[in-house]
Amino acid sequence: MLESAGLPITISGVTKTYGAVYALDSFDLAIQQGEFLTLLGPSGSGKTTLLMALAGFLRPDSGSIKFADREIILTPPHKRDVGMVFQNYALFPHMTVAANVGYPLKLRKRPADEIAEKVEAALDTVQLGGYGARRIYQLSGGQRQRVALARAIVFGPRILLMDEPLSALDKQLRERMQIELRHLHERLGMTTVYVTHDQREALTMSDRIAVINHGRLMQLDTPRHIYDRPANRFVADFIGESTFLPLTRSGDEFQFAGTPLHLDQPPTGGGDYMLLVRPERLKVVDGPAPDLNIFAGEITELVFQGDTSLAYVRLAEGTVIAVRASTRAGEAVQDAKVGDRLSFGLSRADSVLVPAEDGEDGA
Repeated sequence: MLESAGLPITISGVTKTYGAVYALDSFDLAIQQGEFLTLLGPSGSGKTTLLMALAGFLRPDSGSIKFADREIILTPPHKRDVGMVFQNYALFPHMTVAANVGYPLKLRKRPADEIAEKVEAALDTVQLGGYGARRIYQLSGGQRQRVALARAIVFGPRILLMDEPLSALDKQLRERMQIELRHLHERLGMTTVYVTHDQREALTMSDRIAVINHGRLMQLDTPRHIYDRPANRFVADFIGESTFLPLTRSGDEFQFAGTPLHLDQPPTGGGDYMLLVRPERLKVVDGPAPDLNIFAGEITELVFQGDTSLAYVRLAEGTVIAVRASTRAGEAVQDAKVGDRLSFGLSRADSVLVPAEDGEDGA
């Protein structure tokens, strides 16, 4: 099996502009050796620009990029020891699978017997053993993705860069490939930087996620912590489903519609805050519950989505919140109708406040 010890990556003050637009704005990021880090953000956020800077396909206007202790800003792509998987795979249709996978070794002028051995090992690693003689047009989308991955790892790079490699696959295959790529990363040990705009994909695959917007780092943390404790409203809105309820504040006490909130971790800083409400964290309640924050309202819409249902509920002060519930028999939401009034509870631990204004947090 192919193996490769990953390298740490240090990005310091990297800036890239296109006219008056900052694709990257004094960007700092430290990627740990051997970790799977995802660059997550909307289109135009700067994530692909950063990946291309790591690969050497574009040069930043200023800043530093180091692989371990080696500055690589001026190093051409073919000398960076980096494997790359592109969004469209960039396979050669006139070549066989084996020739595609072996191409990086051919460029490095490796002996034919070594190329054959490493190609076979790479194809075995991505579960395509025996496919070497096939043509690209004979492969499914998932198989082509595996060929592109085999080509990226065949020469044993210490860093693997991936630019939305699963975006062309259907949902079921995409979800299966997410798990396969994660397992492959664990076996190979190389540092992996993965670009996506799909927040569920990022949560599924990553050791840590760097959320990027307007060329700046909004938050860097584990998937669980980013989801449960977003640093600002942008992160909270981009990661998962969310509703934000406006609050009033008196000292350290926060109120919604005149009712004090029960909070496990009230913010200590000044300024205005909003309550982040995740649809799946709400549950129907019948009466008083001292450890829950209670919200009552009228159901305005019900949406069946197979494994879950969404109920849209208009609260007394006018805000509409979404409540997500399982579709198993006996769930109160499943028996409800549009126009019914229900009360929903949010636990203290799930009652998270975020600053009312978007901000940035580099760690």
